[in-house]
Amino acid sequence: MAKAFAMIMAGGGSPSLSVLTEVRADAAVTFAGKFRLIDFPLSNCVNSDIYNVAVLTQYRPQSLMSHIGTGTPWDLDLNSGGVRILHPYKGGPHGDWQRGTADAVRRNLDFVKEQSESDVLILSGDHIYLMDYRALLRQHERSGADITLAVRRVNQHQTYRFGIVNMGNDDRIYSFEEKSRRARGNLASMGVYVFRKEVLVKLLEENNFLDFGRDVLPFAVKNNYKVMGYTFPGYWEDVGDIQSYWECNMGLLSEDPALDLYDPNWVVHTRSFDRAPVRIGAEAQVGDNILSNGCQVEGVVAHSVLSPGVYVAPGAVVRDSILLGNVRVGAGCVLDRVIVDHSTVIGEGTCLGCGEEGAPNAEQPTLLNTGLTVVGMECNIAPHLTVGRNVLIHNRTQVTESDSDNGVVASGTALGVYEA
Repeated sequence: MAKAFAMIMAGGGSPSLSVLTEVRADAAVTFAGKFRLIDFPLSNCVNSDIYNVAVLTQYRPQSLMSHIGTGTPWDLDLNSGGVRILHPYKGGPHGDWQRGTADAVRRNLDFVKEQSESDVLILSGDHIYLMDYRALLRQHERSGADITLAVRRVNQHQTYRFGIVNMGNDDRIYSFEEKSRRARGNLASMGVYVFRKEVLVKLLEENNFLDFGRDVLPFAVKNNYKVMGYTFPGYWEDVGDIQSYWECNMGLLSEDPALDLYDPNWVVHTRSFDRAPVRIGAEAQVGDNILSNGCQVEGVVAHSVLSPGVYVAPGAVVRDSILLGNVRVGAGCVLDRVIVDHSTVIGEGTCLGCGEEGAPNAEQPTLLNTGLTVVGMECNIAPHLTVGRNVLIHNRTQVTESDSDNGVVASGTALGVYEA
């Protein structure tokens, strides 16, 4: 058994994931058809023999809590240890709601001190990767580190999104820059940290740090704590915005995907509902897709990812798209490079993602400018509309003929109201 317990930071809701996080935390977002992002750190824990896990929540946690339940899919429904959800609270010496990852752990230091393990594994709840934490913990113990960070190389053009470290040949970290626009390297922190428990308690009790990347780690490096790096060679993605979310899903459809979800020796566990097998109709055409249980395809689906319960009617065409659970695509529809959230109904003959890219989205120009059209959950889109590219449709919006110009919703349009 591991000498560490895990704390998963799952309290955020990134605006960069557009409508997907209007109604749920990042960690509860669906990925690869049937999984949620939280499934990856949870599965990594149990596959690494870590059965004492705490999940720290805050922002819109209902979907996340329902998904985790008692932890049964991960064998974490235990009387001792198991998975526990640590809720945010007001009051006490810390005042208002938690204001960052380090602040969230500080507010739960009583829980930290009660655990028998000597080390604390701090994890992000919204990263996609398969890692055996035992190798990380072994290096941490052998080196006598106070803190060990998992690190890997990233694209030089993406360094502004990450904490960038300078690591010596002895694996010691000599500098840490959080999301700098002028990073001096491309070795990035993965948001996977091991702390000796007494070091973590000392750092958080003696300082008013709010965030691990912005505050705790730069301070620890500068003040001669022994901070070491563990180089991870495998696949890892921080799905930080809607474009990278689409690209990561599409990447699973390549001939030799970088992320192997089919390795029987490293299963990604998730909560699964009872669904019938996939049904492919007599006139259907499918190829190069991920089709989850309960899907019924009567039309054409190409290079797309479909979550459980999706229905594609006869004559419909779905290309390069991500459809989340229970989406219904009407007869004769065309969907091209779209992301459609849970339980949306698309009327017959409607085209989503049609025409030229046109202008960036009027409401989210920095997110929707590459031709993706994004539709929120529980929307109802009227029949025989033509909806352009870079279009944003907020959750629970009824799109009717009156929202169009002679049946056309122009590229770059935003419809509906953000659910604050």
